[in-house]
Amino acid sequence: MKQKKGYVSFVLHAHLPFIHHPESDNYLEESWLYEAISETYIPLLINFKKLTDEGVNFRITMSMTPPLLSMLDNELLQKKYIRYLNKLIELSKKEIVRTAGDKRLNELSKYYFERYSNDLHLFKDVYNCNLINAFKHFQDLGVLEIITCGATHGYFPILYVNEKTVKAQIAVGVQTYERYFGRKPRGIWLPECGYVPEADKYLKEFGIEYIITESHGILYANPTPIYGTYAPIVSPEGVVAFGRDMESSRQVWSSINGYPGDFNYREFYRDIGYDADYDYIKPYIAHNGVRVHTGIKYYRITGKTDFKDYYNIQWAKDSAEKQAGHFLDSRVAQIENATNYMDKPPIILCPYDAELYGHWWYEGPYWLYILFKKIYYDDCNFELITPSEYIDKYPEIQVSSPCRSSWGANGYSEVWLNPTNDYVHRHLHVAGDRMCELAYLYPNSTGLQKKALNQCARELLLAQSSDWLFIITNGTMVDYAKKRIKDHIGRFTKLYYQIKDDNIDEDFLNDISKKDCVFPDIDYRIYS
Repeated sequence: MKQKKGYVSFVLHAHLPFIHHPESDNYLEESWLYEAISETYIPLLINFKKLTDEGVNFRITMSMTPPLLSMLDNELLQKKYIRYLNKLIELSKKEIVRTAGDKRLNELSKYYFERYSNDLHLFKDVYNCNLINAFKHFQDLGVLEIITCGATHGYFPILYVNEKTVKAQIAVGVQTYERYFGRKPRGIWLPECGYVPEADKYLKEFGIEYIITESHGILYANPTPIYGTYAPIVSPEGVVAFGRDMESSRQVWSSINGYPGDFNYREFYRDIGYDADYDYIKPYIAHNGVRVHTGIKYYRITGKTDFKDYYNIQWAKDSAEKQAGHFLDSRVAQIENATNYMDKPPIILCPYDAELYGHWWYEGPYWLYILFKKIYYDDCNFELITPSEYIDKYPEIQVSSPCRSSWGANGYSEVWLNPTNDYVHRHLHVAGDRMCELAYLYPNSTGLQKKALNQCARELLLAQSSDWLFIITNGTMVDYAKKRIKDHIGRFTKLYYQIKDDNIDEDFLNDISKKDCVFPDIDYRIYS
């Protein structure tokens, strides 16, 4: 056996904004969750189980954000997910009949029928609709480390204008984690990897040992870290920071030479929601008749061409296996090189959005499965590790202040603060100041007033979600994002005046409490 010279640490960031509309079934955005469950979370769980059943000792880290946990735990959304699956099973049954004359298409339609039927069986009969426990099981086995995030993915480098709003994001993030996992989180994925030194004291206060940050957060730290991103640094406040490795990220992320662009992989953008006859597909697309993705996709990337060839599952698996081997060889060479300059084993941190694996890159979960097996069985010079394990093994860490940074375009804040969305921030800052004012004015509330104050805190947190600003910048579901900001700031402001006038409208409060039913244990006094 080769001597292990270093470590590789995979960190997947599982996050979606809180989307919950008991008032209607017409919100297309709710399907973001259902797609992520079927294409990312269940495939990851299936592959974790395969690895443990086969006796493969692996390590992976996942952040599961509080809004995602709240949605996975929501009974209405669980029921809606089952309804979503039943619809897809019905559609794929019809597809088996429709494609009977084309052998290759017919095989694919049968594959989708089996896949969605299996999702339904797993979700209902194996996981009992509880995916949180399914992930917790692997954490309890010691192969998965789950870390937390800011309460609603609020972007610290802008929120810190009022530090108490950053403190609340961290506090509620930690509290939500403890509620579901029965222990304290050791690490946090900073929302959008947005680092500001002002947050460190609150991270320490709530027991966070380490953060995940962007490469230049480490590379431009002061003083300059002697090992670059190959080792963590620790801030003067005592928070350990791990930085993204650029080389390994590029191999996976890059749209030009990254693995997901392989011509054998499934083409994300060709979906029967757009291709099928309109009257035939109408019951399975958006309520208002707009064509949308169904999840049934028959084509492979093929190349930079409009003439796509049919997807071939075996070819896709062959590509994934080849690329897992390439990734392994690249890390071996990288570690071999790094050890020449280091007096402790390097760690290569590979952080990604979890949804890349399965949702965007359909074959991603299978690639991880093959890669983890190769690392375990092949004679390579590194092993998998979690950031916590690395800190425990190598507690001597260089003291250095990470640089203000994010993983957005160009590395700073322009994704979340630019001429398309800058008007939002003054409303967020005013609401943040008002929340602190309420917590100061009413330190010992009870009954209806306390319920209203707690709901104010929820509305503020939901408005602060960085997702809305990101969506406006990207120009995807802009109307929905703007509506959400307006709704939460509007609900907050109305309650703020009702509390101050001692005239709380109970029907209004009950209505928004049902819609925005996130963080049941929240205590508004976190803002005092």
